[in-house]
Amino acid sequence: MSNEVCDWCGEKSIISQQRTVYWELPDGTRAIQITETPTKCCSACQMEYQSENLIQELEDQLYLVDQAKIPAVITFKELMSLPRLLKRNYFRLDT
Repeated sequence: MSNEVCDWCGEKSIISQQRTVYWELPDGTRAIQITETPTKCCSACQMEYQSENLIQELEDQLYLVDQAKIPAVITFKELMSLPRLLKRNYFRLDT
């Protein structure tokens, strides 16, 4: 266990693991299965979630790649290594 505090219950009981998640593509046409996704797992409240930074990285990547080339099932590393059509997400105002 780490000293990291759970975002949900506040306990210091976070374990970093890899899990399968399901994500809707930005255009809303379909959802994909992303395996081996870094996940925070709380042994106190049993919540499993991704950090805000990881969520932003993942969503940016989904905006920046050719969504038609993303298979229905993909690993997190494979998704993050897909070539981008743009260098960055110009639609995000906080960058």
